[in-house]
Amino acid sequence: MSRMDEAYTENSLITKSDMRKTFWRSFPLQGCFNYERMQNVGFCYSMIPVLKRLYPEKEKAKEALKRHLSFFNTTPQVVSFITGACVALEEQNKKSEEGFDIESITALKAALMGPIAGIGDSFFWGTFRIIAAGVGCGLASKGSLLGAVLFLLIFNIPHYLVRYYGLKLGYKSGINFIETAQTSGMVEILTNCAKIIGLCVVGAMIASMVAFSTPLVLSIGETKVELQGVFDQILPKILPLLLTFGIYGLLKKGYKTVTVMFGIIAAGIICAFLGIL
Repeated sequence: MSRMDEAYTENSLITKSDMRKTFWRSFPLQGCFNYERMQNVGFCYSMIPVLKRLYPEKEKAKEALKRHLSFFNTTPQVVSFITGACVALEEQNKKSEEGFDIESITALKAALMGPIAGIGDSFFWGTFRIIAAGVGCGLASKGSLLGAVLFLLIFNIPHYLVRYYGLKLGYKSGINFIETAQTSGMVEILTNCAKIIGLCVVGAMIASMVAFSTPLVLSIGETKVELQGVFDQILPKILPLLLTFGIYGLLKKGYKTVTVMFGIIAAGIICAFLGIL
């Protein structure tokens, strides 16, 4: 028996080769995204190597495929944790033959995809992506190709590590890990930490990357007051901050991004022509 055909763990019915294929198949999770069941096709695709191993019988294989075509949606970077947990339950179903509650597999997916998405969104969309964009854009604005490289590395190194080890952790721990994490409050702590880091990075990006100032000078008698200096005394970079909050407010009210973008361009041209900016 080759190393690839070895059992994944002691007494496992699946092999290391099966789990390796499952890992790589988890990447195109949203390759067949749909608005009815969202990521269900991608998730089922990642389970196929394991299902082929466990259910060589055609009818049972069909039932398993249908089981994993139910509604599914979570953060792609952390999906492998749920995949690993489902693999463990499918293997348990095969071993027990009778008496196993098949519905528990679908219930597991439904129970995990929300909490897992909350953690994944906080870290990957709310933290790593912002940090990567801040570092990458800062270097790219100076003409350095390292900006693009660091953007990809800062985001994808944690992504690949979480996806790879998440599959193992999900298989070994499954739902017990999430239950323990939620009971102990660890999930809430991690989520709050991720939000704080993300906000700090956003604040730093506003101060360093949003250029917004005014050359206006007010004449009061014989005294001339530079308006920008007054703003800087109140709070350095207050105008970029107000601009950012203003744009955020417009987006929250439902204005389209393209509309806001063209509005900023038009306002910038007019204000520059009038000498306001």
